Amino acid sequence: MTARRAPATTPGLHAPTWPLRFAQHYRAAGHWRGETFGGMLRDRAAAHPDRTALVDPAPTRRTWTYRELDERADRLAAGFLARGIGKGDRVVLQLPNVGEFVEVVFALFRIGALPVYALPAHRDTEIGYFCSFTEATAYVVPDVHAGFDHRVLASKVRARTPSLRHVFVVGDPGEHTALSDVPCDPTAPLTGPEPQEIAFLQLSGGTTGVPKLIPRTHDDYLYSLRGSNEICGVDEDTRFLVVLPAAHNFPMSSPGWLGALYAGGTAVLCPEPAPQTAFPLIERERITMTGLVPPLALVWTQAATEHPHDLSSLDVVLVGGAKFSSEAARRLAPALGCRLQQVFGMAEGLVNYTRLEDDPETVVTTQGRPISPDDEVRIVDDADRDVPEGAFGHLLTRGPYTIRGYWRAPEHNATAFTDDGFYRTGDIVRRTPTGHLVVEGRAKDQINRGGEKIAPEEVENIVLGHPAVHDVSVVAVADPFLGERTLAYVILRADAEPLRPADLKRYVRERGVAAYKVPDRVAFVDAFPQTGIGKVSKQGLRSTAATAEQH
Repeated sequence: MTARRAPATTPGLHAPTWPLRFAQHYRAAGHWRGETFGGMLRDRAAAHPDRTALVDPAPTRRTWTYRELDERADRLAAGFLARGIGKGDRVVLQLPNVGEFVEVVFALFRIGALPVYALPAHRDTEIGYFCSFTEATAYVVPDVHAGFDHRVLASKVRARTPSLRHVFVVGDPGEHTALSDVPCDPTAPLTGPEPQEIAFLQLSGGTTGVPKLIPRTHDDYLYSLRGSNEICGVDEDTRFLVVLPAAHNFPMSSPGWLGALYAGGTAVLCPEPAPQTAFPLIERERITMTGLVPPLALVWTQAATEHPHDLSSLDVVLVGGAKFSSEAARRLAPALGCRLQQVFGMAEGLVNYTRLEDDPETVVTTQGRPISPDDEVRIVDDADRDVPEGAFGHLLTRGPYTIRGYWRAPEHNATAFTDDGFYRTGDIVRRTPTGHLVVEGRAKDQINRGGEKIAPEEVENIVLGHPAVHDVSVVAVADPFLGERTLAYVILRADAEPLRPADLKRYVRERGVAAYKVPDRVAFVDAFPQTGIGKVSKQGLRSTAATAEQH
């Protein structure tokens, strides 16, 4: 018999949702509490109106108390309503780490319109797709960011997107509307969304193709915030530095700027993640917590010995977004003088953390265990059969904050989810006796070298142990005999002695691994191509390798 679905209340605000028995259980367990983001901010403003909620330090330091953020969200929401933007409308939001980003998000939450989170690095192809596919009513951009004029992009996209009635610009609007001209006094109480309705649409984390859209509800996402805050020790004294793009899932909710605001703490926006920008902010704003992706963590680790800034306020650094190798993880805490928490999660739902009380070896060698006792995890083989405990396999999951389907993607959902609602994450993991997960890599990134399967992360971790190596990424290159061979792209430390490919191969061989895991080729490079969030783009490296093979 087919499980009954929880009833939808507003057309267009629901994606594939949890069967009724699951929804009832999650509510009975206290996971879903009937909260909304707009209501959350209202409650915090009432509880401590004069506490600083938000700091935007550049170019001139600006601050928002909880009362000010709440009031500005109300006035901006009223302005959106006056321009015909209402409940269920989609608004593509492409702003860097500026205070207006947070104002817009909460204004849209207040009226039940859906932010569609784009990253600052997205351009015509992605933005055009987001606006067209979501039938977006509005698009919010900066005037110029990192040398790129977003107003020109907005004009192009608007000209070919019939639904796109408004472009709002932070700064000089050009031919569009200045965001600063939108707020007005509310003429009636704002009618917000229901807790079970979609709060926003996020982008899937794939590094190839156009991302799928992930629908997150108020109830499920707020539960992940509460769980993250409890695990990471976030409270009203937390000062969280938003180093990565604020629209990305990791800096938003793990525990992120939303977690800081949920706890009544302070979110500080960092305009760009380089140590020369972030380290002075840590000192001046007395930052206690931040989140980094592994390549950035490596940069900070090395830079900490070279910069004179006082980082003593920094208590916890979370590293996630991709596998953080144990060799690199061991270096971070001593260099930055803080505690490390590893995070392994996905915008689709499941988030794992190492715990602050975990022993040091667990912290550096695992990627944590799930937030919730109701996070269900299966590790299976290619035929969806459970693997023996401790063996590597494909990670499947379902739970109170893991989606049951992408937005408007029925064909993709048929393969991305099992018949009983488990999400196929695409990750290869194993589970330790303590319930912690160890990430081997992505299934699609596995290298098949003449029938021998190689997980790039395993080889990368070995190479990172070499004292001359700053970072490494291993990819497959086509081979007519073996099908695929391995190519290790290596970034050397700035102060390292010259190293030959043969030296690095010998180092890997001497670590006692199988011969087929020794990189077939080694190429020294100055930097890796990156995705919009700062992860290493394996697709970009594979494309570079393929191009090189043709010449």
